[in-house]
Amino acid sequence: MIVWVNGAFGSGKTTLVEELRPRWPEALVYDPEMVGFVLREIVEVPTGDFQDLRLWRRQVADLAVGLVEEYGRPVLVPMTLVNPGYVGEVFGALKEAGVDVHHFFLKVSREVLEQRIDGRISFHDDPGREERVRRWCKDRIEQCMAAVDTLPGDTVFLDGELSPRELADSVLARVGASSEP
Repeated sequence: MIVWVNGAFGSGKTTLVEELRPRWPEALVYDPEMVGFVLREIVEVPTGDFQDLRLWRRQVADLAVGLVEEYGRPVLVPMTLVNPGYVGEVFGALKEAGVDVHHFFLKVSREVLEQRIDGRISFHDDPGREERVRRWCKDRIEQCMAAVDTLPGDTVFLDGELSPRELADSVLARVGASSEP
């Protein structure tokens, strides 16, 4: 099974997956952003967003399916994916491969998202790059918030302002996994 944790940048996707890891040790963590980073080293990304590359979407789905098939373990995927066409393409490929997908979306207010984004430091030695990343994330908040109405009908919406422990409890209960620390 795949547990896809979706939401805007700053919604707590990675934090939730980090909370799930020790409580669900058999689960693998797969961050599709890494696929994007690899592709950026190989090809030009004209729009600046690797999700716009058809190859990224195909590789994300193929690798997720491969992880499930090869290792027979649940896969946790923390990734913002809100373009309706891209969601349909990636999730459609997963379902076509017979993989059970549990899709969670963390809903968080704009104010909290902006505070969280401003509180992150990813590039200590490059303040200019840090500011560009923050602006990029903030510029996508509206698109992420609007996507709530276009996500698949089986999406489970969670209050991303709850504690990571509470969110992990909800996810584990929904997917029927044990929650032993």
